[in-house]
Amino acid sequence: MKKIFLAVISLSTFIATAQKDFQGMAVYESKTSTSEFAKNFDGNKEITPEMKTQIMERMKKMFEKTFVLNFDKSASIYKEEEKLDAPGQSTGGRMMSSFMGGGGTYFKNVKEKQYTVDKEVFGKEFLIKDSLPNLKWVLTDETKKIGDYTCFKATAVKEASKSDFRNYRRKEEKKKEAVKTEEVKKDENVTTEKKDEKKTNFFDEVEMAKEITVTAWYCPEIPVNQGPDEYWGLPGLIMEVNDGKTVIMCSKLVMNVKDKIEIKAPTGGDKVTQKEFDDIMMKKMKEMSEMGGGPGSRGGMQMRMGR
Repeated sequence: MKKIFLAVISLSTFIATAQKDFQGMAVYESKTSTSEFAKNFDGNKEITPEMKTQIMERMKKMFEKTFVLNFDKSASIYKEEEKLDAPGQSTGGRMMSSFMGGGGTYFKNVKEKQYTVDKEVFGKEFLIKDSLPNLKWVLTDETKKIGDYTCFKATAVKEASKSDFRNYRRKEEKKKEAVKTEEVKKDENVTTEKKDEKKTNFFDEVEMAKEITVTAWYCPEIPVNQGPDEYWGLPGLIMEVNDGKTVIMCSKLVMNVKDKIEIKAPTGGDKVTQKEFDDIMMKKMKEMSEMGGGPGSRGGMQMRMGR
């Protein structure tokens, strides 16, 4: 009886140790649609069709990224896989990534429901610390295969981030408004300088979505409450996420990795909440717009970050 009791204790200790030491690794491929960005060039006489094609090709490559998620039972780190950038593209890539809601190391602690992410914008480092978004997932019985795993579909609606450039779209009535505005300008003898200023104001020509519907596919076979980027909260590892603009899909999964890493939150940068960071980004985006272009313009790139 004593031997059986000792055996049970040993087994329990082994299981607890195994769970504590457990660590997995998932590789995700991220692709962002560039169709909405292409619309921003419509009617711009300064950009030729050849220039537009070149720009869209570069943006397509820029928006195809590979990320690695290292996770255990309670925490994870999600980070873009480092690539050898062409000379002069690294800074622009990081800049655009920040405007697209990404960039930096994303640490999630699902046990404490907190996240930390470090971002560098305009040469200034920020450390965003806040509570994990609590999405109200709606689970369904719909399934599909992702690799060798059977995944279930779940959907949720989240508030659109105002600091994420993907959430802005060209106003549908822009052409009608442009005609009316031009007529008013002629009647009021508005100067050419003011016309140009109005034409290049990014926020006058776009509108922002208020909510975004997110579709996720999770795998109950992998019982961890984790996923790529900001996503979590499903009864299994999230293998794929689609927010209507960007699709993130798992391409490789390794359970019980041999070469474990330390999963801990980043520490460098000025500490801010998500709202504070969004407000800073909005302020800079508006400054860039007033200087003659939206996020990603050369004028904006030369700005210095100040608070």
